[in-house]
Amino acid sequence: MKKENIKFIQGNEACVEGALYAGLDFFAGYPITPSTEIAELLSYRLPQKGGKFIQMEDEIASMSAIIGASLTGSKVMTATSGPGFSLMQEALGYAIMAEIPCVIVNVQRGGPSTGIPTHVSQGDVNQARWGTHGDHAIVTITASNHQDVFETTVEAFNISETYRTPVILLYDEVVGHMRERLIVPKKGEIPLAKRLRTSVKEGVDYHPYLPREDGRLPMSDFGGVHRYNVTGLFHDMWGFPSDNPKIVHGLLRHLVDKIQNNVNQIARYKEYYLKDAEIILISYGSSARSANHVVVSRRPRGEKLGLLELQTLWPFPYDLVREKCAKAKYIVVVEMNMGQIMHEVRRAVGQPEKVFLANRIDGVFITPTDIRNILRLIQGKGV
Repeated sequence: MKKENIKFIQGNEACVEGALYAGLDFFAGYPITPSTEIAELLSYRLPQKGGKFIQMEDEIASMSAIIGASLTGSKVMTATSGPGFSLMQEALGYAIMAEIPCVIVNVQRGGPSTGIPTHVSQGDVNQARWGTHGDHAIVTITASNHQDVFETTVEAFNISETYRTPVILLYDEVVGHMRERLIVPKKGEIPLAKRLRTSVKEGVDYHPYLPREDGRLPMSDFGGVHRYNVTGLFHDMWGFPSDNPKIVHGLLRHLVDKIQNNVNQIARYKEYYLKDAEIILISYGSSARSANHVVVSRRPRGEKLGLLELQTLWPFPYDLVREKCAKAKYIVVVEMNMGQIMHEVRRAVGQPEKVFLANRIDGVFITPTDIRNILRLIQGKGV
């Protein structure tokens, strides 16, 4: 392994490495704790590779800028934290409706409002799913270590380009700021999805919103040989606004189905000691590090603990959770919010009463001791 391929860096830096590996061309953003290192590094790394970096006046402008750049054929990304993510929601909905590939990184901190800027939280999970209005589908990915931060960042670009959709990378402050080793794969080691280009050379035969049989939409770079309309309104296959009930119904079903029908292809997860586990911990992001420590440390004592680490939060993998937890005596969801994923787990499993929560909501990282204390309480009740 060449030394230049091994780095000891922050999680935010691992995200930058993943984005550059994936072919990032354009970044627009506004500095905000705890994601600022992403913009700072890209401000000089991206131009070195021939890409464009621009600091916008706010997060509304940042999201709008990457939408415009993506339409011209660039691979795009922005990065923010909770307050900025709130400002992006209207434009995020526009990107969903107009089917514009883009990657949005949210390094979570305490909220609501400006909250507790320099401390950890995982409180934006439901915002990632439902932050923009109206029925829609969204892809949200997370990770607990730097190697996975790198790989999920690459995967975010692949999914975005494949399904013509925004993808949210939902990391948290601990993952973003801790330092650990990253091995950068060689070029070509991780496959990169290319944008599906239209085969129509010019003229009116190009239909920008007419899906192929596989559900994918070919794109033409805006400003190129094809003239077409882009709108946040419900639209026909040429992109022009329509309130025809048949068109409205068909478009909304397409926007949702292209994600929901591919949950098994999109879902990423890791599992530890699940085959014979009587107690299953479900976690994600930095919380999964503490959960994994509990499982690994207590297994030698004969305790049948296992861990399901979710890396895809949305679309939520209900079938996967149901299958993996079918034989569990009880399930403990470990997260740093008031139970946002716990509620989804309860919806997934056959016996929601056997699902419990181990959490912290005070801006302090949840520790293995915190989890063990919850396990003792549950076991003491004879559940």
